[in-house]
Amino acid sequence: MTKDAIAVTGLGLVTPGGIGAPATWQSLLAGLSTAAPDPLLAGLPQDFSCRVPDFDPDQLLGKRLAWRLDRATQMALVATREAIADARLDPDTWSAPRVAVVMGVGTGSFQRYEREFAHLASGRPDKISALALPRSVPNMVAGEIALDLGAQGPNFVVSTACASGTTALGIARDLLRSNSCDIAVAGGTESMCFRIPAACFAQMGALSKRRHDPAHASRPFDRDRDGFVLGEGAGVLVLERASHARARQAPARALVAGYGASCDAHHFTTPAPDGRGIAQATQAALDDADMSPQNIDHINAHGTSTPHNDAAEDRAFRTAFGRPAPVTALKSTLGHAVGGAGAIEAAATVLTLERQIIPPTANYDIPDPAMDLDIVHKAPRPARMNAALSTSSGFGGQNAALILTSA
Repeated sequence: MTKDAIAVTGLGLVTPGGIGAPATWQSLLAGLSTAAPDPLLAGLPQDFSCRVPDFDPDQLLGKRLAWRLDRATQMALVATREAIADARLDPDTWSAPRVAVVMGVGTGSFQRYEREFAHLASGRPDKISALALPRSVPNMVAGEIALDLGAQGPNFVVSTACASGTTALGIARDLLRSNSCDIAVAGGTESMCFRIPAACFAQMGALSKRRHDPAHASRPFDRDRDGFVLGEGAGVLVLERASHARARQAPARALVAGYGASCDAHHFTTPAPDGRGIAQATQAALDDADMSPQNIDHINAHGTSTPHNDAAEDRAFRTAFGRPAPVTALKSTLGHAVGGAGAIEAAATVLTLERQIIPPTANYDIPDPAMDLDIVHKAPRPARMNAALSTSSGFGGQNAALILTSA
């Protein structure tokens, strides 16, 4: 590790694949979608989702704390506690003002909005919960993590739509580089498994219509893809300068070698068809890492399973790499967690580099003849890898790219 390297020393995951990094990793290797009928979404155009199984916040966090929080923040706290333990950190002994928290969140929480808005519409504003605002405003995710850990350093949320988790990791890396902190707890969280986001995305035509076959609805880069599947989850990584990690004898799981971001400036929801924004962010990450395209051994794609997004990403990869490295798209298994997705996928990329095996893309059955990507599918693929790229894109033309390398 070089002096200025940024090390990943811990990670935590709460996903539809399971609670904890080991459970999620096994689910990813199985390469099977977690989508299933969702009673909460009954009667809506997409009445299925990818939910975190057996998530009991009362048991995991205690009833008093769990009652105060919405689901996305509950998941973020569980993932954070796992990441802190994995990094061998003790909040009772660290320098609290030197610990930053940067989280990515796509929206405010929609969990209770339907009920609260109903009170307002019925002329009963007095029935609105006093916790409605602090439960739902995006910055409270980072604030609640700081309260839980006693972290007193820079603390904020970034929101770049579906790129939010990746953006948060890039900015956390920059805080460490600038010596604004010694430890950065960073990642993303979101739950889209509620009626308001389900109805809104359906009206936009973004969701898969495979109500008859939820398990095969998310099919990134497949010829018959027709939209994404609602998901949820949290991914949290602990980042430190390598010198700081060495001083406390904490092993690095991976290194954050490069970060790039861009904006398509093309359309408010649809990516530029030629993928120029994704390609630009990718090239910026390569330049930041002082790497050439040939140095990238694997790509963890944004891969939403929407016709336009996957096509744009295909063109971006071919622009940036010519012949891209093997690609996987994990939303096929986990669904789309929006603000949490990029961080979940970055954590999965760390595990991919550690174990030297690429999880498969679920439901990739019929290649799109307009694309020319090496999609890992059907089974995990062992591979020799030193560097991997993880990409994210979102509404507003937001793009973020992260390069991770073996420690």
